[in-house]
Amino acid sequence: MSSPRPRRFDSPQQEVYLNLWRTYDRLRMIEDELFGQHDLTAQQYNALRLLKAEHPGTLPTLVLASRLVSHAPDITRMLDRLAQRDLVVRERMPDNRRVVQVGISPAGIALLAELEGPVRECHQRQLGHLPAQHLRTLVELLRECRRPHEAAESPWT
Repeated sequence: MSSPRPRRFDSPQQEVYLNLWRTYDRLRMIEDELFGQHDLTAQQYNALRLLKAEHPGTLPTLVLASRLVSHAPDITRMLDRLAQRDLVVRERMPDNRRVVQVGISPAGIALLAELEGPVRECHQRQLGHLPAQHLRTLVELLRECRRPHEAAESPWT
């Protein structure tokens, strides 16, 4: 007679959470490989992508931070790194010196154009094995998981 198998998880919620974490880790490794070749982080790429969507306009730093996929506790340092590479431009507002507007530079636009195909291939590598219906269902489930924890004005709600 075999002994009962020990429980691997304390609850179904813990099992789901740990599976989400593990999945994120595995998918992130693929993404890190791509962005590492261009001396970028996924967070920096996301900022450039958001700024390109506003081009030729700009965004206040804190608005940009609020639109990022993941929280950026030090948005200023991240933008410093992008500015050092001439991928973004920043301008302090003369009427309110605390507000800094951020825009994408021509070099930033060129880098995103260079990354367009490789990023598409990366996403295909990450999730291309899933059928379209599974992807739609997964998106719906993930939104439902986030809903009570997301600010009402979030672009992700």
